Amino acid sequence: MDNVTHTLVGLTLARTRLGRAGRGSTLALVLASNAPDIDIVTIAGGTSAYLHWHRGPTHGPLGIVGLGLATAGIVWLGRRLFDKRAGGAAASFARLALISTLGALVHVLMDLPTSYGTRALSPFSWHWFAEDWMPIVDIYLIAVLAAGLFFGRASDAMRSQNAKLALALMLLDYGVRGVAHHEAIALAPRAFGPTLPAPCGGDPPASLPVERWPLPPAALPEPGAHRCLVDLAAMPGFLSPFSWGLVAQTSNSYETFDVDLLDARYRRPPNDGEVLWRRTVRYPNVWPPAALAAARAPLTRLFLGFSRFPVVRATIDGSGAATVRWSDLRFAASRGGPTPGLAGGRGRDGGINASAGNFFAVTVRLAPDGRVLDETFGR
Repeated sequence: MDNVTHTLVGLTLARTRLGRAGRGSTLALVLASNAPDIDIVTIAGGTSAYLHWHRGPTHGPLGIVGLGLATAGIVWLGRRLFDKRAGGAAASFARLALISTLGALVHVLMDLPTSYGTRALSPFSWHWFAEDWMPIVDIYLIAVLAAGLFFGRASDAMRSQNAKLALALMLLDYGVRGVAHHEAIALAPRAFGPTLPAPCGGDPPASLPVERWPLPPAALPEPGAHRCLVDLAAMPGFLSPFSWGLVAQTSNSYETFDVDLLDARYRRPPNDGEVLWRRTVRYPNVWPPAALAAARAPLTRLFLGFSRFPVVRATIDGSGAATVRWSDLRFAASRGGPTPGLAGGRGRDGGINASAGNFFAVTVRLAPDGRVLDETFGR
């Protein structure tokens, strides 16, 4: 989730019994609720360094505990140095450590249901995990949390009651999106119609409570195999919890379809005249030899470890040099996905220009003999 939401959650938790641990507890909860995103400092080492560490160890078990203790230490030391108030009991280091660890844990648990995902087991496992329920920014969640903090400020009792109500509505929001996600997946066969192939290996894609990527090589079909279904996903919308971007990953393409659960056509029994599937958008995804060569480049390997639905486009000029562009279809299909923002530049031949770039895409230039001339983030 975005840091505005994480901050609002920290402030809301501070109005529950957690905030009664003593002076410093509110600050500890707010700081800890944002602490896992401290990995942003790795951008100083370039976009490649940031992508390598992004939502990595700071979002894993060791990071949660370590950041909880570090936050508690900062607040405890700062209070002793700068807080000279005599009234009110100060929170002990142990209490600060407990609520700070809880704040960091809540941060990771809120990142997990987003379509962006998180590496929640890092550094023990560098796989990404997600549940695809929530967009990165949920305007309804922000509105509920902000309203809970704004209204009822007259008394401690009202603040506590409103905080509990806001947290209950927050859980309701997650529940509604979770159910809607399940319904969107269930509508996929009807939405895609005859464009949806049979599952690879004859079995439907595994229905796991949490999505995991990158897929192991054994889960991918052999090159040239008969067209089949590898994975099926539903990306959440930004404005409505009932709007979803369906993605069907096949052995040679991606099929996408925008579905609205409130559309009456999906509540009626299907009939022979329905042609909903004609709205399907197809993205070919066949890896030519140039793409296979580009996949060995350092930035591309890093990007393929991050990308859930990598799409490749390759062009060859008159001299035989190739330009290979990789992007992640997740951010095209996710109607509430993040907006790429860092403009990349081109490095010198043979070098890697990763000091700045949009890490939602990678471009690689290859010499006619397959040698990597240049690779950079961005399109």
